[in-house]
Amino acid sequence: MASSGSSTIPSTNSYTRLPDLKIPPRSGSSADLTRSARSSRLGSPMEDMTKYEKKLLQGDGGYLLEDVPHLTDYIPDLPTHPNPLQDNTAYSVVKQYFVNTDDTVVQKVIQHKSSSRGTHFRRAGPRQKVYFESDEVKACIVTCGGLCPGLNTVIREIVCGLEVMYGVKELIGIQGGYMGFYSKNTVTLTRKTVDDIHKKGGTVLGTSRGGHDTIKIVDSIQDRGINMVFIIGGDGTQKGAAAIYQEVKRRGYKCVVCGIPKTIDNDIPVIDKSFGFDSAVEEAQRAINAAHVEAESAENGIGLVKLMGRYSGFIAQYATLASRDVDLCLIPESPFYLDGHGGLLEFIEKRIKEYGHMVIVVAEGAGQDLIAQDMRSMDNKDASGNKLLLDVGLWLSQKIKEHFGKKKKTLNLKYIDPTYMIRAIPSNASDNVYCTLLAQCAVHGAMAGFTGYTVGLVNGRHAYIPFYKITECQNKVSITDRMWARLLSSTNQPSFLSKKDIEEKKEEEELQVSATSADNVNSITTRTGLGFSPILTLSLYHPTFMKPPRK
Repeated sequence: MASSGSSTIPSTNSYTRLPDLKIPPRSGSSADLTRSARSSRLGSPMEDMTKYEKKLLQGDGGYLLEDVPHLTDYIPDLPTHPNPLQDNTAYSVVKQYFVNTDDTVVQKVIQHKSSSRGTHFRRAGPRQKVYFESDEVKACIVTCGGLCPGLNTVIREIVCGLEVMYGVKELIGIQGGYMGFYSKNTVTLTRKTVDDIHKKGGTVLGTSRGGHDTIKIVDSIQDRGINMVFIIGGDGTQKGAAAIYQEVKRRGYKCVVCGIPKTIDNDIPVIDKSFGFDSAVEEAQRAINAAHVEAESAENGIGLVKLMGRYSGFIAQYATLASRDVDLCLIPESPFYLDGHGGLLEFIEKRIKEYGHMVIVVAEGAGQDLIAQDMRSMDNKDASGNKLLLDVGLWLSQKIKEHFGKKKKTLNLKYIDPTYMIRAIPSNASDNVYCTLLAQCAVHGAMAGFTGYTVGLVNGRHAYIPFYKITECQNKVSITDRMWARLLSSTNQPSFLSKKDIEEKKEEEELQVSATSADNVNSITTRTGLGFSPILTLSLYHPTFMKPPRK
């Protein structure tokens, strides 16, 4: 089954659980815990994800299922109902539309004959039995963090999926991000009101950074009678969603908490890609093309384009590969230095002398250490906890101008920053399809009673992934793999790294994999005839921080 990316859950169960803190559901009586008392017991609203309970199942051949929670884990004996899709005429022609309950999706699809079966996730899709009747569902949708192409498409398809496929009538939108749960009004969502929002950029619900208060949010969810919460946002938002799930579970409240991962930077791990990424790469081409025209049309012309990529340079990498007009691509994962032999400024001068013009693409997070040293900046953060970056585009432009000025050489540099133009566009056709499938899979999972999960594409198959898997690290460009080599071959730029630097980089990646394995040994055990034995599971995460290159 490895070739298709799916597998079947073995019959042997072995779960590891952390002890639960039992808190009775809110009733509004004076006997309930006050908010301040609950806050002191529960700690920070953004609960430490290392405390997240893992639901694990081990099978033969090194098989490991990292399963997602279910309502029945803390509310036993919940009644089930036939899935209304079986009476939906649109799906009557589909063969085996319902997903087998034992289907799983493998995380690492490349295998050798001696490989273990590896880590799996539960396959997404509709189940034959659901844990909600249509008329009891009251669902809400919230969007958090920065803008991204496709947000409105996801909102639309969650609404249409619940209303059309499952007959749900009560859906509301939470306005203004997490703080909207307790400080803003809601808006009623119907198929009619969301009919054409996918043609617009941004989010019709509004968004914000920060504002997460777990206790206030869950109080609002219970007070409004909401029993399905769909949260669209990046890794910080998903950490908040995990904290909401934990608090809902503590109260014993029947409410599904589902995340749909959103990041234009494509820096969420495990999943193949995040929605909006294809649209961003496509729109970035327009800026690169404009920079190329400007550079070609002037003597010693340089077109410098800054693209998104706070910690991960995927947009810059893929836009560069797609364009074929770029001569230099700089990303956060690949350090560089300016001066001296083999430095960035020397390469730029050489390329200008050879071709007469040049196009540079730089991710916003590239070279931040160099800028910080140059400007002696402070390590400030925004409301979401993200590091406030200095403008690498303006800084690099100034450094290039100073270099050519010292040598009294003509230079025409045009700096283009399309960041907010790219964020604000509607999603393209590819992302619209992807958003539709993500939204529908999220709806199917919620109706089936799964909770505390996010939905994503894993090796071409949609899967339900525990929150902790997508919040424990960030997806990074690996500068020691073939895709980065393809970029270097396309731009003909040097790596700005010595052979020794590259070897050290590979060693750091191997150490990170070993450390991840050790963490899993501490948290995963399986019952055998001789007692308990550890299982090793390897993460696909590769760290990308390096020592500065040697001059």
